Amino acid sequence: MKLLDIVEPLKLEKCTKFSGEDFDVTWGYSSDLLSDVIGRAEPGSIWFTIQKHPNIVAVATLKDLTAIILTNGTKPEDQTIEKADENGIPIYSTSFSTFEACGILYGLLK
Repeated sequence: MKLLDIVEPLKLEKCTKFSGEDFDVTWGYSSDLLSDVIGRAEPGSIWFTIQKHPNIVAVATLKDLTAIILTNGTKPEDQTIEKADENGIPIYSTSFSTFEACGILYGLLK
């Protein structure tokens, strides 16, 4: 599945200039602890979080994640957007809760 395929069902709002819509989505991971994501997220996953600071981009880059989706209507900090665009990490926002967003993605991937 491509990232473009989940934009509408998850009601995603693009936060970065870089959209990555042609990136492959293989799975999802949800956590607000950076160390947890580093230890457990699989490459190609979508990361659901409410964290909005620049360190999320470093973690997504390190783990080769497809994109970061901020839930509950959270918006990234300006510095986070700049860093994400520099590193080719798309960031989106959704008004869905983390629970709802993960459920929608799971349904799409199964």
